[in-house]
Amino acid sequence: QVQLVESGGGLVQAGGSLRLSCTTSGRPFSSYTVGWFRQAPGKEREFVAYISPSGGTTYAADSVQGRFTISKDNAKNTVWLQMNSLKPEDTAVYYCAAKNGWYSYRSPKNYDYWGQGTQVTVSS
Repeated sequence: QVQLVESGGGLVQAGGSLRLSCTTSGRPFSSYTVGWFRQAPGKEREFVAYISPSGGTTYAADSVQGRFTISKDNAKNTVWLQMNSLKPEDTAVYYCAAKNGWYSYRSPKNYDYWGQGTQVTVSS
């Protein structure tokens, strides 16, 4: 089993930055594709970014390209989402998710393990 815990959310002004962390207990992240998703009130959960088990391949959604960066340290069993130049439309609950193996999945239905989420609020 994989248990995921997100942290680092909070309230920030537009243009500011936050760094979210996702840590795991149990099986190491070195075997898992990890994705970040977000869900705003009344909206569906949407893909933000993913990273391969080795960390060598990353991909981010067009809406966050150039502003958000996903990275990981397998020795620390931690994945980060660095969020810069935040906009009010980035306000959402952010979730990390994991799937055993390397998959370039952007649909939340393809991920097997989820954290509880962390709230990010960007004020204008």
